[in-house]
Amino acid sequence: MISKNHYNPDVLTCLANLSSDEVFTPPNIVNQILDELPKELWTSTDVKFLDPAAKSGVFLREITKRLIEGLEVKIPDFGERLKHIFGEQVFGIATTELTALLSRRSLYCSKNANGKYSIANSVFSSSEGNILLESTPHIWKRGKCIYCGASQDVFGRSNALESYAYNFIHQSKKAQDWYAEMKFDVIIGNPPYQLKDGGTNASAVPIYQKFVTQAKQLKPRYLVMITPSRWFSGGRGLSEFRSEMLNDKRLRKVVDFESASECFPGVDIAGGVSYFLWERDYSGLCDVVNVSNGVHTS
Repeated sequence: MISKNHYNPDVLTCLANLSSDEVFTPPNIVNQILDELPKELWTSTDVKFLDPAAKSGVFLREITKRLIEGLEVKIPDFGERLKHIFGEQVFGIATTELTALLSRRSLYCSKNANGKYSIANSVFSSSEGNILLESTPHIWKRGKCIYCGASQDVFGRSNALESYAYNFIHQSKKAQDWYAEMKFDVIIGNPPYQLKDGGTNASAVPIYQKFVTQAKQLKPRYLVMITPSRWFSGGRGLSEFRSEMLNDKRLRKVVDFESASECFPGVDIAGGVSYFLWERDYSGLCDVVNVSNGVHTS
């Protein structure tokens, strides 16, 4: 017998972060972000979602939960509904081998999409399902990767180690094929923030802006990402990105957390973090919301 006081926590609220550069997004923040999207998306069988930097799989899981509820009228049979959502609507690109397994476990309830205990095993013949991880190399030029700026001295290493050549910004062949075929409606996620560049004192180059730029090039209807807020003031590798964002009339809303710990408990990121909503067919002013000590101020 389970007592009334029994507590079964969401495992995705209990994960330790990989680092301050690859941070797991808490489920409550994910749902706050998803609330920014139009409600009609959750009742559409045609909308395709992509998380291009899946780590825990929490964005994909929470999207799926909303679609399961929203599509009940259109697809009454639960099994058929799951099959359609997993096969046609929810997609991810993992950041590492570890996060690929974790994301599949969160979404399909198994590290293998076609595994015995997977709730999607009738949908997929492959173990990866619709969560991609393709081995992609850095392309070196003068000691730096031409795609992400990573240092060859740091990341030019054995294939047995993670290269952090993220598929979404390294021209992965399979990912490119996905983009052409799927025409994703919503791109959403929390990309990696920076990579060591081989300089002194743990010097690093920001990379989150490259995920944003790549996502815009795919022309989704909606783009939502949570990133460090350092781009507000520009700086190393961010000045051009800052100018482009500030002059983009499609930027509908920015929610800025002065302290990153209000968004990611226990994480200290200088300048705080923020998420934004970009809408392809919008042109107008941007609503900026500041969050400080739990108070939201427009």
